[in-house]
Amino acid sequence: MEEYLFIIPARAGSKGIPGKNIKQLADKPLIQYSIDFARQFTNDEHICLSTNDEAAAQIAKKLNLALPFIRPENISGDTASADEVIKQALNFYESLGKKYKAIVYLQPTSPFRLKKHLLEALSLFETNTADLVVSVCESHLNPYFSLFEENKMGFLERSKQLPAGINRRQDAPKAWQYNGSIFIIRVDALMKSSLHQLERIKKYVMDNIYAIDIDTALDWKYAEFLLEQKLVSFD
Repeated sequence: MEEYLFIIPARAGSKGIPGKNIKQLADKPLIQYSIDFARQFTNDEHICLSTNDEAAAQIAKKLNLALPFIRPENISGDTASADEVIKQALNFYESLGKKYKAIVYLQPTSPFRLKKHLLEALSLFETNTADLVVSVCESHLNPYFSLFEENKMGFLERSKQLPAGINRRQDAPKAWQYNGSIFIIRVDALMKSSLHQLERIKKYVMDNIYAIDIDTALDWKYAEFLLEQKLVSFD
């Protein structure tokens, strides 16, 4: 796995859940779930915890994970994008003479992953010419039936027009939503473009119960419930 750089983004300043990335979920801080997961695949030298948070840095120190850098403040605010975070890390490692084929981007807010999830996603990446393999779940909100946009007249219109002959939601094409858990990104494609402009994308479908993306206090309660009820497991 030396051709892969594992990036775990953990900036300070979460508004939905203050201190989210360092908050204790069951028996460990949230960021530790992603650190422990990355360590199942690679050595620490290929794990980059990208943070500007001193508390997160202290957690990494307790886990004996050296930080390569402290994330610059200009890409640590609310408007900072994953694209900026990834490219800053790549440029840093390149300055040290390290070049990577791909990024494995693990958001701490998706703590429930099994080893097989990434192994299967990596297999998709290695056997295809995709620039991005991303974990998804089938969306419960279908753009042909459930999602609408407001037109210039102020009236709602379907986000996507129904294909001819489709009259039931069950017959409409499936829609997929990113669940935030796993992104595998081809470096050369990313450096020529941006993350959200990549076109050759392959989906990796995950079970909904593992696909939680913690953003709100209610999401946090749900994550605690899943752990308390032993509805998710770990390798």
